[in-house]
Amino acid sequence: MVQQAQAYLEPILEKELDPRLTYHTLAHTAYVVKQARNLADDAHLSPEQTEELLLAAWFHDSGYLDTYDGHEYKSMVRAEAWLKEKGYDPARIEVIKNLIRATHRNEEARTELEKMLVDADMSNLAADDFRARAELIRNEWELALDKSYTTPDWAELQLNFMLAHKYRSEVGKARYKKCLKANIEEQRDQLKKAAKKAKKKAKEATDTFAEPKRGIETMFRTMYSNHMKLSDMADKKASMMIQLNAVILSVIITYLGAKSSHLVTGDTNFTRNPILAVPMGVLLITALGSVTSAILSAQPDVTSFKWLKRNPEIATNRRVNLLFFGQFTKLSLQHFQEGMRDLMRQKDTLYTNMVTDVYYLGEVLDRKYKLLRVSYSIFMVGLILTALSFGIVLAYKM
Repeated sequence: MVQQAQAYLEPILEKELDPRLTYHTLAHTAYVVKQARNLADDAHLSPEQTEELLLAAWFHDSGYLDTYDGHEYKSMVRAEAWLKEKGYDPARIEVIKNLIRATHRNEEARTELEKMLVDADMSNLAADDFRARAELIRNEWELALDKSYTTPDWAELQLNFMLAHKYRSEVGKARYKKCLKANIEEQRDQLKKAAKKAKKKAKEATDTFAEPKRGIETMFRTMYSNHMKLSDMADKKASMMIQLNAVILSVIITYLGAKSSHLVTGDTNFTRNPILAVPMGVLLITALGSVTSAILSAQPDVTSFKWLKRNPEIATNRRVNLLFFGQFTKLSLQHFQEGMRDLMRQKDTLYTNMVTDVYYLGEVLDRKYKLLRVSYSIFMVGLILTALSFGIVLAYKM
């Protein structure tokens, strides 16, 4: 009867099982049958009990053809239908069904035979290749159940499961207990090694970041030098625009002042050509707008955080640069000293303040160059409009 069950189930399990099941395959069923036979031999079971145990082993995962969760109950239905078709003893069918039911995680194995089948089903925990089998389960859960685990998390989950598992039958304890203990120790050692490796890797990364490497220092020197040069260029360009527009404003204001005094004395030469006020007005507005933008660009801009006064305890925040006066002067001496001590004590924040400083220098430069661009644009457009308006005036007068 066992051979008939094998001949019936092997082609079905091989062809019809979901391909996402990488662990619960025909190979797993055959492995459980083999372990069940070994336990039956160790326990010197009668031929009838051995047959019942092996039939249950062959059918115990056939329910995966129908469902994943609760497949044991579907396996019972399949076993009962096939055995009835073969005219098997109803009383023995119930025994086989109870054996299959016992393999469910929430069911209790009552008889020694049921305990033996459960032990055979969980014998993979004591196998020499238990880690490879565990990886098959991990892949199956990811594919079939959409459950993903990192390697450390999966290793820890497996270790906890192995520590909680107990073999129940007497022959199961004798055959698997020692190997299970050895596998637990191996799994624990692997976790320790992985933890040490991860810790060492993190330490190396931190130490490497904290060490005054020449490349890092060169990078910061280059960045600071470039920022200072760009800032100096922006200030010089702004100064040039301020001087140029100041001269233009001085000339226009002086000219208008002189003409105003002539009006007071009764000289009407200026009022004879009132249309000239258009290009002069355009030039005046141009110079005023351009010089205003240039002054705003050259105006000192100190990045600071007003909330530091309200929350000085967050002086070690990565956004705060304790090396820059515009920020640490918002703190009391005590909070500044505490923040500096934390900065010097923590290796991973050694360059953080310098990075923060470079970032906010970039923000200041961005503002400078935007305002400078506005100043130059106003000046260029204003000169064009002034020239056009003056040309129109000349054409009108002619």
